[in-house]
Amino acid sequence: FRLALIQLHVSAVKSDNLQRACGLVREASAKGAKLVALPECFNSPYGTQYFKEYAEKIPGESTQKLSEVAKECSIYLIGGRSIPEEDGGKLYNTCIVFGPDGALLAKHRKVHLFDINVPGKIQFKESETLSPGNSFSMFDTPYCKVGLGICYDMRFAEMAQIYGQKGCQLLIYPGAFNMTTGPAHWELLQRGRAVDNQLYVATVSPARDEKASYVAWGHSTVVNPWGEVIAKAGAEETVVYTDIGKGKMALIFSSLFSLSTSHDTKERQFLK
Repeated sequence: FRLALIQLHVSAVKSDNLQRACGLVREASAKGAKLVALPECFNSPYGTQYFKEYAEKIPGESTQKLSEVAKECSIYLIGGRSIPEEDGGKLYNTCIVFGPDGALLAKHRKVHLFDINVPGKIQFKESETLSPGNSFSMFDTPYCKVGLGICYDMRFAEMAQIYGQKGCQLLIYPGAFNMTTGPAHWELLQRGRAVDNQLYVATVSPARDEKASYVAWGHSTVVNPWGEVIAKAGAEETVVYTDIGKGKMALIFSSLFSLSTSHDTKERQFLK
């Protein structure tokens, strides 16, 4: 199947972001993509000062548009952190997934909030405005089982390990690493998660905007279970495509160690 990652240039105008995102989804579908992913913050600028202003309930304006275009194109559509979600007086960093019939298949709330202080580089605290999710999210397709994370979630190896043990063959992380953490860790973390768990790992970032208050690294990437980068964007707005075949999946999985044997019968004894 063909996977498409939409590295979208994000503006402060939600309606423009939605229109452009849906246009690129249609373009990806026309080029054969069956699974399409949008970046974190695809419909709003990234920053604690924006979360409340752009927040929506689910269902809402953004989710309705994504549902419609998923059904129109008959694809699986991952809505990045489609919205800062408002629910019960709290805000969440939420990624939603729609199936080819437009139905909501999954909703992932970012579990690990991005609270960071690198002296002289970057300071950011999502927990000032957002609440963390408390569950992991997976969905099935005819092609493979997919696990979801958002940005900072990728730093937590145990999360990817659980997805692998639950049968996921592809992890997708909409994310917006910055100009400090991006060059240092973006690709490194993806390759680690992929090799450790015999998974394909895809990350999808907003395009870089040097004028934004928060500058995203870009470089949306797909890594195979062997740890090889098989598709990668630059910094600009673009759509990244890669073809993933079940035969290739099976070959790589059978070539590596058994997760169930290695983790359950050896390493896990030290946790008792």
